[in-house]
Amino acid sequence: MQKKLENNPTFLFVVAAALIDLQGHILVQQRPEGKNMAGLWEFPGGKVEAGESPATALARELKEELGISVVEGDLTPATFASEPLDGRHLILLLYICKKWSGKVQNLESPDMAWLPLEDLYDLAMPPADVPLVEQLSKLLR
Repeated sequence: MQKKLENNPTFLFVVAAALIDLQGHILVQQRPEGKNMAGLWEFPGGKVEAGESPATALARELKEELGISVVEGDLTPATFASEPLDGRHLILLLYICKKWSGKVQNLESPDMAWLPLEDLYDLAMPPADVPLVEQLSKLLR
């Protein structure tokens, strides 16, 4: 059973998924205009809301952003990153997901792409996402 994380004035908990398709490509999305760090590429996901476990939050975010359903047990915790952000400390938890139902749709971002892992190194990404690419590379070898 996963513990529930509470965002507070000091910490901001965020979850993201490395969705990996049958060809081994990973999905990234571009942050929309009007949001902090607009135009940068990131793994899909979002904030953990009050009372949610990280896996529950990620399943909800993937439904909202991509229109897919994910069974929480199919989310494998992979790594995390930590970065100062707007007077708080962002804790970004990355999960690997290779199984979902529904067709991936771009519902909230201006663009998305399925890319080989090595192509992620060339993307402009938020500071917290950058170290996740290297960690993901190590885990997927």
